Amino acid sequence: MNTDFWHHRWQTNEIAFHLEQANPLLVKHFGALNLPQDSRIFLPLCGKTNDIPWLISKGHKVVGAELSELAINQLFEELDVEPAISNIDNLKHYQAKGIDLFVGDIFELTNKTLGKVDAVFDRGALVALPIEMRHRYTRHLTEITSTAPQLIITYTYDQQSMEGPPFSVSKQELIQHYSNIYQQKFLAEEIVPGGLKGLCSAKEQVWLLKAR
Repeated sequence: MNTDFWHHRWQTNEIAFHLEQANPLLVKHFGALNLPQDSRIFLPLCGKTNDIPWLISKGHKVVGAELSELAINQLFEELDVEPAISNIDNLKHYQAKGIDLFVGDIFELTNKTLGKVDAVFDRGALVALPIEMRHRYTRHLTEITSTAPQLIITYTYDQQSMEGPPFSVSKQELIQHYSNIYQQKFLAEEIVPGGLKGLCSAKEQVWLLKAR
């Protein structure tokens, strides 16, 4: 993971990926996970996403991992919440009611540190990583979450038309990463209005993964 790239994006506020509301595809398809209230949802590479307060408003707990401490500080400022901050190995732990966020390299996050999670919402993690890192990421995510079910949003587009991130992740690649562990269910596909960065047409796909 090119940590300098992402730190620079946050420092210069180049965060077009950040939505000012909860992700519409999360709102529309979260019910597919069929979770009881008070479930604990893991958001890898979460940034300061407004998916966090939305999930909390639905009666759930949120745990996230994020490289940028600036993003996490901005999140708590926007929530108007003062977190408790501690160090766990090479990570910083930001904690408040219903929220546990780990700041640092997600590959430093262990199953023990993360704790039990009931589901994963991967809106921007898999697509943020170059192909040579995606295999490592999917193996690690599966391990630390004990194969919790996942709701994943991916992009598909002609990768030659634009450099990622976000990167294009095809159905075939998703199956390659997860078919040995999860059953994949295709939920929806929507055209990205105006294309990605105005450079190329693209689609967002929503997938539900449940352990075999």
